[in-house]
Amino acid sequence: MKSIIAVLGVLLLLVSCSGKKEVKKEVFDPEEGLKKASKLIEDEEFDKARQLLLEIKHRDTTQKYSPIAQLKIAESYMKEEDLDSAIHEYRRFLRIYPDHPQAPFAQYQIAMIYFQQIEGPDKGAAGARKALKEFQRLLRDYPRNPYREIAKLRIRQCRNLIAEYEFLVGRFYYKKGAYNAAVGRFNEIITNFPDYRKLPEVMYFMAMAYKNIGNTELAKKYIEELVSKFPDSKPAHQAKNLKFGEEKR
Repeated sequence: MKSIIAVLGVLLLLVSCSGKKEVKKEVFDPEEGLKKASKLIEDEEFDKARQLLLEIKHRDTTQKYSPIAQLKIAESYMKEEDLDSAIHEYRRFLRIYPDHPQAPFAQYQIAMIYFQQIEGPDKGAAGARKALKEFQRLLRDYPRNPYREIAKLRIRQCRNLIAEYEFLVGRFYYKKGAYNAAVGRFNEIITNFPDYRKLPEVMYFMAMAYKNIGNTELAKKYIEELVSKFPDSKPAHQAKNLKFGEEKR
């Protein structure tokens, strides 16, 4: 009897063991996860992509894939056109991984986001100032970055746009008879944007503003400087014929 019970026990044990399913341990593959996240971003499944990317950041003990995941998070916000969040995430990347090989790229992206929002000199001066600051930071912090030439071009464009804005405002004040306010704007250009393409016009208006204020000495100073530096320019020819007994132009 005991032998029969023992045999039955063995059989029951074998049956129970055979009924158990083998549980496979999940293998974490960050590289594959990055591929899936990229596909989700392409399919505009932004929230799902970011969830996966955050998981990669938290589980990647090697720190090999975490920086790329952070860049992808910023990219997802760019694709979603949430530009403030994109800038925030690129700044987070720079804060966590300042010496990473992709750090210049993150800084360049921040600068370009601001640059691409510039509408024109009448509305875009604030954006141009932000973009200028970020491009200058790129050249300062990462002097050997691969975006050097395009950054220098963008800096010139930003500077020219800011100067153009100051000139528009200065002429507005001048035409309204607010000569002191106009002088302030023109002086900003002459002092900080000496490479501005319309500098001869700026100097002419500066002279005329001082003339209308009654400051003949400064008016003559700017006329002499204009004629000396830009002798072939139209404003210089106008200035040569200027008589200080006349009213404003």
